[in-house]
Amino acid sequence: KKKVQCVFEGIAKAGNPTLLNQIYTELFITEGGTAEVNEHEVRQIETAFRKPDRPETSITQEDIFNASPGRDEPIRTVLTKGVAGIGKTVLTQKFTLDWAEGKANQDIQFIFPFTFRELNVLKEKKFSLVELVHHFFIETKQAGISSFEDFQVVFIFDGLDECRLPLDFRKTRILTDPKKSTSVDVLLINLIKGKLLPSSRLWITTRPAAASQIPAECIDMVTEVRGFTDPQKEEYFRKRFSDKKLASKIISHIETSRSLHIMCHIPVFCWITATVLEDVLKTIEGGELPKTLTEMYIHFLVSRKMIESLGKLAIDQLQKDNLIFYESDLTECGIDIRAASVYSGVFIQIFKEERGLYQDKVFCFVHLSVQEFLAALHVHLTFINSGCAVNKALQSTSGHLDLFLRFLLGLSVQTNQNLLQGLLKQTRISPQTNQETINYIKKKLSESLSAEQKINLFHCLHELNDRSLVEEIQRSLNSGSLSTNELSPAQGSALVFILLSSDDLDVFDLKKYSASEQALLRLLLSGCNLSERSCEALCSILSSQSSSLRDLDLSNNDLKDSGVEVLCRGLESPHCELETLRSGQLHHTSLMSMSCFCSLSGCMITEEGCSLLTKALSSPSSRLKELNLSYNHPGDAGVTLLEKLSQETLRYGETCL
Repeated sequence: KKKVQCVFEGIAKAGNPTLLNQIYTELFITEGGTAEVNEHEVRQIETAFRKPDRPETSITQEDIFNASPGRDEPIRTVLTKGVAGIGKTVLTQKFTLDWAEGKANQDIQFIFPFTFRELNVLKEKKFSLVELVHHFFIETKQAGISSFEDFQVVFIFDGLDECRLPLDFRKTRILTDPKKSTSVDVLLINLIKGKLLPSSRLWITTRPAAASQIPAECIDMVTEVRGFTDPQKEEYFRKRFSDKKLASKIISHIETSRSLHIMCHIPVFCWITATVLEDVLKTIEGGELPKTLTEMYIHFLVSRKMIESLGKLAIDQLQKDNLIFYESDLTECGIDIRAASVYSGVFIQIFKEERGLYQDKVFCFVHLSVQEFLAALHVHLTFINSGCAVNKALQSTSGHLDLFLRFLLGLSVQTNQNLLQGLLKQTRISPQTNQETINYIKKKLSESLSAEQKINLFHCLHELNDRSLVEEIQRSLNSGSLSTNELSPAQGSALVFILLSSDDLDVFDLKKYSASEQALLRLLLSGCNLSERSCEALCSILSSQSSSLRDLDLSNNDLKDSGVEVLCRGLESPHCELETLRSGQLHHTSLMSMSCFCSLSGCMITEEGCSLLTKALSSPSSRLKELNLSYNHPGDAGVTLLEKLSQETLRYGETCL
């Protein structure tokens, strides 16, 4: 209880610890989690929270091992995913504290919380499972407990993404004796596989990218921490500040900036925001509050020492996708740990220092975004080539340079350079250079990029204080004068960005606007002479990582079997969220009330197309429950295939032929 009742919010070993129960704000936790995606973690949060509402199983931390209704099998191993700083560690700490205080899960007799940071330093050591527990929890050794088979035990392993142990689940030998010594990785693998102490329960937390290190068959339930909902954000700031007026002012400011509002789904960013805005409001009377991410991070880090050395460390480790570092990593970047300790402002607020077993030091930035900002600052201070940086970020298949790019471009804005005047040797970026960067980004927006890449480029324009493209389209939308025939590719991308990011626009009816097939390649319509060529764009949208399309009508279009073949690739994608494909011809109340109805009426589909559809809709990821293929030519064989599909897959609806 003593170990978990206090928390250092955002920082380690700084100031006075806060009682966890006083500041803890409930987190939004879902069962299942979103599909694995190759995009920046901040974009994952944005995507998850902007998807239209659909039934999701929300769970509380005390019920993490309780099976959901209709599930009979007991849950032994839970894997909880969540982006950096979302609150996974505090969640496990709260679970342990509630148990220690007798508030929940009293059937459990021992909870042993480990972190992979601590386990990493034991890489060359050998332990039995019992010895490992005794080393970390000396009380069990003092009590003479040398066997745990007769107890209800929960092991918590926090931070799988930080693991530097060789976890090879295929080649590792089987170990069943908890008193036999071996390497820590062998202990972990056999514990996770259930070979070692099978009666125990395991809770593992990780960032999404590392979740695949553990085979799916070893996991009984996957959960995802989504961070704060909008009401939970407000609750956090009201708990953080006893001054109600100050809390209200900060909440109001965050709501005016979409990028800040999105980031505040992440608890650590709420702490950074609270730290910055409290300082600005108290020290700069009537001053301008930061509205962009770059401004926010400059305020957070400005006037700190050793920024350049930390920046080199940040960029080196970012390229390796490392979040934690050891003393050797710091030494390589010319950082002297002994000298660094005098720079209290750096190592208290920006850098966390933790100690594992045997007093080995482990270091990390307080959040991934701080590392990305410092990496961008290092690049900005050493060389500037914005076009090159844009290209490199776009070449990244993982999207992990997205936020880095936004910071790098934001640092070139004159107002931000004024804030950094103590660090910059001279102001090297002219307004003309900035305009060249803006023009270059607009040119890239006209190229064939994914929706995610284009959205990030619009965020980059926001950091450069250029909103001309978006404002131009927004004015046309508001006045009703938008003509999709006249949109340039960049303007079309701006329209997509508005549709994806708007909180107010629920329905966008393109029948009000003239549209060629060229425009329709980006802006889905019904009954508008779509052909196989349009299906390529539809497939791209349905399989996009950020796809939130639920409602689509493809009836009365010249798709044919060749178009259906292309479309099926999108329907088979795990990212496809399509539930409703409305038909303008259908007015039957019972059908229209269903939320998972697909209409491909009158699309010249034959037996071949039916075979392709049957295969695609048999995919485990398919959400469709009804299918309308009236006014097509399926033939007897096609009808047989579709009847089988109706019985086996479309269990809650029907197939209309």
